[in-house]
Amino acid sequence: MASMEEDFPRGGAEKKTTEPKRVKTHDVGNLFENRETEVKKKKKKNVEQDEEEKIKKQKVADEKLKLNTATTVEILHLWNLNIGTLILGCVKEVSEFEVVVGLPSGLIGYLPIYNICDSYTNILNNRLDSEDSLEAVVPLSELLTPGMLVRCVVSSLDSAKEGHVSLKVSINPKEVNKVLSSGTLKPGMTLSGCVESVEDHGYLVDIGVSGTKAFLPKKSTASKQDLNVGQYMSILIEEVKNDGRVVRLTQNPQALAKAFITIQHGWTLDTLLPGLLIRARVKKVTPHGLIVTFLSSFTGVVDFLHLDEDKASTYSQGQEVLARVLHVEPSTRHVSLSLHSHLLPPGGGVLDKYFSERVGEVVQGCKMTVLHYHSGALMKLPDGTTAFVHKNLMKEPNEEFNPNRLLSQSEHTLRIIDYSPVEQIHLATLRRSTVETTFFRYQDVKVGQIVEGKVTGLHQHGVNVRITDHIRGMIPRTHLADVVLQNPEKRFFEGLKVKCRVLSVDAQNKRLILTKKKALVESTLPLFQSYSDARVGRISHGFIVCVKKFGCIVHFYEDVKGLVPVKELSTERVDNPEGLFFIGQVVQAKVLSCDPENKKLCLSFKAVSEGDIKESQTEKFDFVVGKTVNARVCCKVVDGLEVSIVPEEVPAFIPTVHLSDHVSNCFPLWMALEEGDAVSNIMCLSKNKKKGITLTKKPLLKAYLEDNKVPQQFSDLQVGMQMLGWVKNIMPYGVFVGFPHGLFGLAPKDAMADQFITNTSGIFEIGQTVVAKVTNLDEEKQRFLVSLKVSELSLFEEGGHARLLQGLKERKDIFEMVTCRGESDVLQQLSAVSLGDKIKMIVGDTREDGSVTLSSDRLSEVTVLASKFHTEGVNVTPGCKFSAVILHVDPLKSEVHVSLLPELITKKKLLTKDSKLTATIQYTDKDFAVISLGDTGHLTIIPLRTHLNKILDSKKFSVGSCLNVIVEDPSSEELGGLPLVAHQQPNAKHDKTKSKSNGQSSNFTLGEVMTVTVKKVKPTSVLVTLPSGTSGSIHVSEIEESPEVGSFPTASLKIGTEVEASVIGGHTVRGNKFLPISHPNFGVSLTELSLLPRKLKDAGKQSVDTMKIYTPGDEVLCFPSKYDEKTKTLEVHVKHNVTGTVELLAMINKPGQAKHPKNLFKPGQTVSAKVVRTGSIKSSRLSLSLTGMYKLEPGLVTMATVWKVVPCQGLLLKLPFGNWGFASVLDVSDVYADNPLEPYKQGQLVRCYIIEEARVRNFKVSLRPSRLHKDQHKNVTDPEIQSISDIKEGQIIRGYVTSTNDKGVFVRLSRVITGRVKLQHTTKYFMDDPKVLSKHITPNALVTAKVLSVNTEDSHVNLSLLSEDTGKPDLLPESLDLKLRLTGEKKAEYDEKVAKRKRALSESQQQENEKQKIKRKKVEGCPVKGECTGEKKTLKEKKKKTKTEDSDSGVDVFFREKEETTSNKKCDQVKGKHEKTEPKRLQVTFGFPWESTLCSLTPFAAVDDTHESSEDEQEVRSQPVKKSRKELKQEQQNAEQKLSKLEVELMDTSVRPDSSTMFERLLLSSPDSSLLWLQYMAFHLQATEIEQARVVAERALKTISFREEQEKLNVWVAMLNLENMYGTQESLQKVFERATQYCEPLPVYQQLADIYAKSDKIKEAESLYKNMVKRFRQEKAVYLSYGTFLLRQRQSDAANALLQRALQSLSNKEHVDLITKFARLEFQYGNTERAKSMFDKVLSTYPKRTDLWSVFIDLMVKHGSQKEVREIFDRVIHLSVSVKKIKFFFKRYLEYEKRNGTPETIQAVKQKAIEYVESKGAEAAS
Repeated sequence: MASMEEDFPRGGAEKKTTEPKRVKTHDVGNLFENRETEVKKKKKKNVEQDEEEKIKKQKVADEKLKLNTATTVEILHLWNLNIGTLILGCVKEVSEFEVVVGLPSGLIGYLPIYNICDSYTNILNNRLDSEDSLEAVVPLSELLTPGMLVRCVVSSLDSAKEGHVSLKVSINPKEVNKVLSSGTLKPGMTLSGCVESVEDHGYLVDIGVSGTKAFLPKKSTASKQDLNVGQYMSILIEEVKNDGRVVRLTQNPQALAKAFITIQHGWTLDTLLPGLLIRARVKKVTPHGLIVTFLSSFTGVVDFLHLDEDKASTYSQGQEVLARVLHVEPSTRHVSLSLHSHLLPPGGGVLDKYFSERVGEVVQGCKMTVLHYHSGALMKLPDGTTAFVHKNLMKEPNEEFNPNRLLSQSEHTLRIIDYSPVEQIHLATLRRSTVETTFFRYQDVKVGQIVEGKVTGLHQHGVNVRITDHIRGMIPRTHLADVVLQNPEKRFFEGLKVKCRVLSVDAQNKRLILTKKKALVESTLPLFQSYSDARVGRISHGFIVCVKKFGCIVHFYEDVKGLVPVKELSTERVDNPEGLFFIGQVVQAKVLSCDPENKKLCLSFKAVSEGDIKESQTEKFDFVVGKTVNARVCCKVVDGLEVSIVPEEVPAFIPTVHLSDHVSNCFPLWMALEEGDAVSNIMCLSKNKKKGITLTKKPLLKAYLEDNKVPQQFSDLQVGMQMLGWVKNIMPYGVFVGFPHGLFGLAPKDAMADQFITNTSGIFEIGQTVVAKVTNLDEEKQRFLVSLKVSELSLFEEGGHARLLQGLKERKDIFEMVTCRGESDVLQQLSAVSLGDKIKMIVGDTREDGSVTLSSDRLSEVTVLASKFHTEGVNVTPGCKFSAVILHVDPLKSEVHVSLLPELITKKKLLTKDSKLTATIQYTDKDFAVISLGDTGHLTIIPLRTHLNKILDSKKFSVGSCLNVIVEDPSSEELGGLPLVAHQQPNAKHDKTKSKSNGQSSNFTLGEVMTVTVKKVKPTSVLVTLPSGTSGSIHVSEIEESPEVGSFPTASLKIGTEVEASVIGGHTVRGNKFLPISHPNFGVSLTELSLLPRKLKDAGKQSVDTMKIYTPGDEVLCFPSKYDEKTKTLEVHVKHNVTGTVELLAMINKPGQAKHPKNLFKPGQTVSAKVVRTGSIKSSRLSLSLTGMYKLEPGLVTMATVWKVVPCQGLLLKLPFGNWGFASVLDVSDVYADNPLEPYKQGQLVRCYIIEEARVRNFKVSLRPSRLHKDQHKNVTDPEIQSISDIKEGQIIRGYVTSTNDKGVFVRLSRVITGRVKLQHTTKYFMDDPKVLSKHITPNALVTAKVLSVNTEDSHVNLSLLSEDTGKPDLLPESLDLKLRLTGEKKAEYDEKVAKRKRALSESQQQENEKQKIKRKKVEGCPVKGECTGEKKTLKEKKKKTKTEDSDSGVDVFFREKEETTSNKKCDQVKGKHEKTEPKRLQVTFGFPWESTLCSLTPFAAVDDTHESSEDEQEVRSQPVKKSRKELKQEQQNAEQKLSKLEVELMDTSVRPDSSTMFERLLLSSPDSSLLWLQYMAFHLQATEIEQARVVAERALKTISFREEQEKLNVWVAMLNLENMYGTQESLQKVFERATQYCEPLPVYQQLADIYAKSDKIKEAESLYKNMVKRFRQEKAVYLSYGTFLLRQRQSDAANALLQRALQSLSNKEHVDLITKFARLEFQYGNTERAKSMFDKVLSTYPKRTDLWSVFIDLMVKHGSQKEVREIFDRVIHLSVSVKKIKFFFKRYLEYEKRNGTPETIQAVKQKAIEYVESKGAEAAS
């Protein structure tokens, strides 16, 4: 950089230093101090000389500062700024707390909210101190507007992270105008200020001059709107009074535009301010700008960015210009000016353009017009726009600045990074890293994108991430991982690279929210970025943000949120969602419903299935069979490749067998491909829910899909059709062949080849490409048979040469893919040799199979083999040297096969075209063979199969066999110079296609036209005789193109007439000799013909007559066949391969037509129908309608069948097209009857009107005649009530009674509205018991009522059944002798009497009554409130009144003996509760009051005066009656009996506790019983009180004595079970860690492993067992439990490996026991043979362990055969052990034979025992 500055000096005689320390100098005094210190460092002089030098230098410095000389011109750089620098800026953006200000030279300053003015700051502080909302404060957007020019001062230059400097500015007038004083203010001066306060006639303006009051009259303001405190403004001093203490201002735009500074204003360099308008004179013109003078002695500079672009080349010395002050540096008195027209009059207040939409745009083809070495360059964009590139942005950060390299380039590519409003120019960069970056602005980041960045910091709310230099994002704490991290600082640190997905982008506020949840980042499901993306049925990943009792709220991307109701959380019932889900959990949710307008989204967890996930992943891909795509390998699995289709990133699958048409190439291709490799030119094959999208790379299959019209469904198949497919499965009875579009057929054993086949295995290989011919179609079962015989096929008969080249190309690609993986010596050597190369070899060892290994310098790292055939007649003594010829190179096995035969190493002879030679096979694999061409010395390759289906003859194509070939090309370029030959087949001939059936043969082709004779005419078909004598069929739809409705097309043909017809296919029908078991193959082949003219024109074209894809609503012509009485459906024909059914309800419009449905339509008649739906299994089976409707909608009238009569409810109807309907009792007639459902019976046909769809395929219907015939029924007796607005107050209405209870009588008025009749409005009689009313009013009774009131908000209707309102008789008969209810004046008089009686009762009498009650309740065994709570009642508590739940119920229930009994029982239950907690007041439907506890029932309570007089009468009668002594004694005895009964129950330990009270009582007696604690936990779990169960468990651990270790362990195990079932993995882990601290670790580990295994958490159990084996490697029990687990999971090999590890870890004395137990486990769960071998090894080592022999015998008796058991018994009775033990085994042997053997075997055992005794006797005798 130093050399650069010397080459390109900044322009003066002295070299300007750029040390950062100079920036910190703020005042002139410091400059003098620095110079003095420099002088002091010099050599000492005398005092006089020093003083003289000081005076001289001080004069020079003062002169320089006063003259303000400028020698160089530069743009404003950041390092030129100091605190206090004055700058003219332009407002770019205004946010809530900050303003972005554009400064000269593209600099950016930030104006905080507290740097506006002092008055505005005081308002903010007051609001904060008063803790009020900030809404009342005027926002910054109303004080400053974008584009406004402002005078500002640099307030701070703080260093930010990564070396950046944060430039903050202030517009506070006290800082901007601090150099001014009252005396310096002159009229005509322009200043900046802020409104300080609002007055009546104007505004006080803060101009920053102390001691001066500035006033702006309202009439002098530029805006008609009122100004706010803090409003920034440019003002002109109009008048100055009192020596500057009072100033009058104006905002007149014309005056401001003309306000030039003059000498009379007294401006100096100290008081000069930015924004002033001056007249200047050009002093000097430089390449980088102008140096001008103004105010006679001041000097300023105009850099090249601020020259007027139109006049840039016309400036000359002495020229006068108009300029505006841009920047003033007080410390150096440097002044910058601007000559831009947009800053000069008539402008200069507000700029029109302050932003550009081109920011972030990359522009190519830009030319550099001017390069200023110390500032930057001006670039000319292709559209003529000018952009400025700063010097620092013309190179990379770590590169050196090389201007010559930039100037040598003719064109540049740049990115526009900003827009400078002061210069009105675009700012750009040439940095490649910035130009090429994907994300430059926040607008470039899209929601859902995957981004990478680095962690810049951690804080409480999350992690900050830097995506690029300009973009920052944040990962919230809940999104750092799939689970909530407790210590994120352990996982995240500054500088860590992270991969995230974008959750939301707020470009305006520059906020980017990211997630690092793995499930979201790697999700392949569609993203819900808006509510419109959440279509019904789609599945996406989201995260839970809220868990409530009503369900979970799931958040997706941006602001998309949805609710998962509690019923959709799981397939099982969820009572406590908080226990199952946690905030931040990633879930898969399926959309049930979505309302984008109202932003409502309903989701489901339980509806998500694997098929739906696959479908959602592939939904965004436009799948079409035969579509060519490119993919990227994601994962290699056993049977194929999991790939991702690009660029859609849709998952798909390529089976291994579909990588090539050559089976031998499939697996090598699979091996060669690696994750991340690109696979091109693959084709879509199939798609289903389970497997998703399946792709194929078979070249022949791709060509077949592109060139041929492939059948897409079963109805497209025709007998004789030839198709290309692949072997799908091989069975003993035949081969299943798969075809595109999901079709597959069976090739029986006798149709697999022309020759006889005894075994299907080995003929074809799974995945092999084959050609098949359709021979039989079973339309009923939708199955078909095919033939693979080569003699019957013509498709792909040729093309063997192309298949050879394709196969060799694939092998070459495999070789290239393998070799490009690395630069190993093996791959380099393999790539250096090819077929036919000759290399010198040294013979090595000879293998068992006779092959010889060779070595060579060229192939030192490769295995070289010569088979026994290729060493015949050659001396293969090790060390011998020979020349060998290369036959085959295998890159996957790193093997080279060679031949040492002399005839192959001879010199090659010249080959001629068409010459015939005898070739010898030298090497073969599954698809190709290497042959030698006679004695010419040439080698080449030929395909083994001349046809795809040809079966290889292993003898004919073995090594050494000979073939006849013809040379087609002596040197083929496609074969790499090898000869191209054709294999001659002496008996090769191809027969025509023949389809034999029942002795008849036909060789017709599709599209052939012939003359046929009509043989027989049927309603739906015509039988004809073909020229060959065979039979054919013409379907009724193939006679006329568009027959008229009602006509009979077959009637136009007469028997014996001859017509021309075209062959369109064929099908097989059963013949006369057909029998399903003995003669299943007796069928007759019928050729399908057509008389349609359009098909006769296409004669000779073999095309498949594909079935039209029908959709609901399509209109078709059909031909009835027959009516089925059982199913009540009409069978019809649409096409010869399409049939349909019409249900009875879709045939008729009137009930009378159902009597004789057969007569409605005649067979073969042309009928118009509409498609209702297509068959789900048979696509050729349609459901049709003949009524003109194909779906049900509200407002339609249709037929229906009464399916069920629901008493008191309505009719359940079966509607057409598989729908159901329900007609309420109020919708069956226009005139209500007492029994409205009586006329209807099950199976009856009715007409109904569709009202609305209640849910899917369920409708609400009406049978009212007014609905069915709207025009004919206008006056209706009982009109239909559709909404609450149809009911008016005072209306007389009829309805049906639904129920009667304490609340009143409920009357159904319509389908959705039910009215209530209060009990006092039901009858004029007073009732003690409401049951009296229910006895006389039956459900569904028809009643007449009057509407008393209507509440439209709550849909409540109050009715009256009183006779005085309805005019009908009373509901209750007079025979009941009930008293009339008091009304009117009588009721008022009685109420007054009762009130007087109440006031007459004294307090002493009330207390006496209370005492009597307490005594009586003590006798009955129910404690009073004082006893329960231990508190004394006050007088107010005793007099407390309680309102009844429904005061107007009309029924009063009082405290009687039966209520006492009931309440006593309840009091007993309350006893066990804690005394400190008072039970809640019960909510009951009766009228008597309850006190604050259940025990303090009062026999009498004062009731409100608003109650009716009848209630007061009953209260008087309810006063307690004094009981006799006998009655009191009887009550006491009853109470004692109850107490004794309760004591017996408490003493009985067999009674299971059923309440918390009983458990607490039992725990007091047995606090250390874990069983009791566990039962207590189970009691809470049954009530779904999970937290209560946890509390009980914690109490148990604290209560049980520390000596009772087993009891505590039982509780810990119960807690583990609890957390495993109802908690999270995190809570389970916490309990487990605590348990291992307080208990022995090993039992806890074993118990948790068992819990995992029993709950099918296999991965967790296996992980825990692995930790146990590491931690408790010396514990035998660990290995046994782990081995049991592995064998139960059928992992026998893993269990065997575990046994070997256990034998290494455990001592030798434990080996026998361990092996024995593992063998027993193998017997029980694993391999029986392995178990037997294990026992044999142990017993051979320890033959005298009779206990092991006994165990072995027991296991073999259970799992082995009788022969094996007898062999073991024979071995054990010959052991050298004591006679006593042998006697035991003989006894067991004999018992076994008695149970399982025969008399001969029993006798044999006895004989062996005798022999044993005799032998022992002989030994004793000797």
